[in-house]
Amino acid sequence: QVELAESGGGLVEPGGSLRLSCAASGSIFMVWAMSWYRQVPGKQRELVATVTSGGTANYADSMKGRFTISEITQNTMYLQMNTLKPEDTAVYYCNADIEDTDQYSIEYWGQGALVIVSA
Repeated sequence: QVELAESGGGLVEPGGSLRLSCAASGSIFMVWAMSWYRQVPGKQRELVATVTSGGTANYADSMKGRFTISEITQNTMYLQMNTLKPEDTAVYYCNADIEDTDQYSIEYWGQGALVIVSA
């Protein structure tokens, strides 16, 4: 069994910063990639950023220069969010491609972390 645990959401003023964390635990053989998605009620979930086990990072255009995804270290990854805007308000979900100890590769989702950017 594999689980993803997210933390770090909350309320922040426009222009402020937050750091989200995502930790994978359980019967893990390899974490191949981890990503952050976000979703606003009534809208589709959108990709924020992805990092591979080799450290290659990719970002959605609207997040480039403001958000930084860390490398995967000890099955944990972080998303540093700077210069936050009200339109960044959303539930942020961690996603991971994990191969377990039985060599099954499965996509996992975290429970979501609410980020509210408001004065």
